[in-house]
Amino acid sequence: MALDKLKSDELDLFFKAILSLEDLAECYRFFEDVCTVSELEAMSQRLKVAIMLQQGRKYQEIVDETGASTATVSRVKRCLNYGADGYTLVLEKLAKAGEIKLD
Repeated sequence: MALDKLKSDELDLFFKAILSLEDLAECYRFFEDVCTVSELEAMSQRLKVAIMLQQGRKYQEIVDETGASTATVSRVKRCLNYGADGYTLVLEKLAKAGEIKLD
């Protein structure tokens, strides 16, 4: 896993900080301070792309609906197919919670 190269006490603490957040309001407060608007938009766009790919949507439809580049769609698709299964883990949890539909 590529993240193994990044693994550090600082990154562990960062992830623990995220895990300590209790609701959406706390997430908004923390991420507003930690990330730029562009970074948040890029991350949320990638999640939307992953959802649409898992729903079997076509690349052009995804590009048109999300504004993502074809390179971004391809990168997310590569992560879904060959990555650490992080997207799949999150998408399954969101689907189970009724937040998204994957069918």
